[in-house]
Amino acid sequence: MGVINFKETTIYKKAFSLAMEIFGLSKSFPKEERYALIDQMRRSSRSVCANMAEAYRKKQYPAHFVSKLSDCDLENSETSVWIDFAFACGYINESTKDYLLSQNAEIGRMLHHMINNPEKY
Repeated sequence: MGVINFKETTIYKKAFSLAMEIFGLSKSFPKEERYALIDQMRRSSRSVCANMAEAYRKKQYPAHFVSKLSDCDLENSETSVWIDFAFACGYINESTKDYLLSQNAEIGRMLHHMINNPEKY
């Protein structure tokens, strides 16, 4: 079996898409949120993808692979909190919040499957 390109996986594509949606939306947030909410949302959402790249480089070591996947899950969970803050502060509407959180939850479910079944990946 050849080496799997992590960029071709569904989970990477979904995580990358969510990070880019967050980037686009956060452009309209107030300037005073630049070093707080905006940077944190962007960083955590992008970290899911970055940690996925690292995980796939550690696939030959199953425990390390799972450990990096758990880092992806941690960053994905953090992103959900920042989405809640963006809504609570009035920067996104409820339908946008619900959409972002549904995408976030789907990524979380996929990560949990990978963590619990690393041999399938």
